Amino acid sequence: MTIGAFVARAALAGLIVAAVALIARRSPVAGAIVASLPLVSVLGMIFLWRDTHDPERLATHAGATLWYVLPSLPMFALIPLLLRHGVGFWTALLAGCVLTVLLYLATTFIAARFGVTL
Repeated sequence: MTIGAFVARAALAGLIVAAVALIARRSPVAGAIVASLPLVSVLGMIFLWRDTHDPERLATHAGATLWYVLPSLPMFALIPLLLRHGVGFWTALLAGCVLTVLLYLATTFIAARFGVTL
């Protein structure tokens, strides 16, 4: 990948994040809808396909994405729970991220026990 392609991809990702923040200022629900769209995953798959044209690599990527989305979901329950109980933003965010990492590790370990390689 060229530097120009990398910069273009990074700029697109940055625009998506900035758009979510701007939309969420006006409407937290609308911002959440846009944020919940799998835009990064879809763009990642498009770029991976463009770069490799490898169906097996893309299938592996998409399958692994599914397995790693699942353990990330509890973070979106924990953060609002903590915020509503007076925990500061940075502490709640850190707790959500730590929970997600721990659940990623657990997912990888449990999946391996069932023959799923992540």
